[in-house]
This record gives sequence, structure tokens and C-alpha cells, in this order.
Amino acid sequence: EAWIVLVMLVVAVLGGALVGTVVTRAVDQDLAQQRADRHPVQAVLLTDTPSSTPGGSVRPTAKVRWTAPDGTVQTGRAPVDEGLRAGTTITVWQDDRGVLVPSPPDPVEARVEAVLLGCGATLVFVALVYAVTSLARRRLDRRRYDRWAAEWALIGPLLDRRTS
Repeated sequence: EAWIVLVMLVVAVLGGALVGTVVTRAVDQDLAQQRADRHPVQAVLLTDTPSSTPGGSVRPTAKVRWTAPDGTVQTGRAPVDEGLRAGTTITVWQDDRGVLVPSPPDPVEARVEAVLLGCGATLVFVALVYAVTSLARRRLDRRRYDRWAAEWALIGPLLDRRTS
């Protein structure tokens, strides 16, 4: 059992560090790629936006017109600030095909997100290692209980005899 716990600790520490590092780097690279692939473009608001939205936490969407990278004029819906009038110029984000996309996170936000996801992946990995170790220890305990029961079956009747 001591070896199982020792192996669990080594795997949890080394594996957790590896998993966290790999996930952090992968997320960081993905977000950097998003920043490289997404471009701001000026768009004209085609409809007025309400001055307030129900609930207040969701940005309203409105119809906008912008020019895609290939030079074609596109229209679509994009999240905008509240209380804007039609004809207002706003900034929206598009990918290389001219499709509207959410704005990419800035480098600081991206780094925080990458680190948090890396930490989360590490915690999940360590929890899985702990669960596997607990199952192994439970099997050892079951085997010990079975041996104790067998020994008690042999010794118990001898202890129950009364002297006359």
C-alpha cells in the first residue's frame, strides 16, 4: 500500500505539472492564433439599438454593414452597445473570410484564461489519479478483510470454548 501511495504522489505531481503545462501552452497558442486571425473592421449600424435590455447583462445585437476582406459589402448582426442610432460607425471583428466573430481576448486576458484552464486540467488529472489509487487501496482492504475473516473462522471457535 505504501508503494501505491508513493506512485500516486509521483504520478500526481509530475503528471499534473505536465498536463497543466501542456494545456496552458495549447490554450495560449490557440488564443494567440485567434488574435492573429481576427481583424477589426469599421461597420455602419443599420438599426437603432435599445437604450436598455431586459436583464441588463446581455449586449443587444443589431444589423450592421461592413466590407469583407475580398471587397464585398456584407450585412449581418453583431453585438453592439446600448442606445446607438442607425448610421453610427462601430468596430466589429471579422475572420479572414469576412465572417463576424467575437473580439479576441487581449494578451493579458488570454494568459489568465490559459493559466486557469491549465490549473483546472491539473486538478482533474490529480483527481483521476486519486480515484484510481482509492480503488486500488479499496481492493487491498477488501483482500485484507477477507483474510481476517478466514483467520477469525479458524481462531474464533477456539476462543469461544469454555473450560469445565
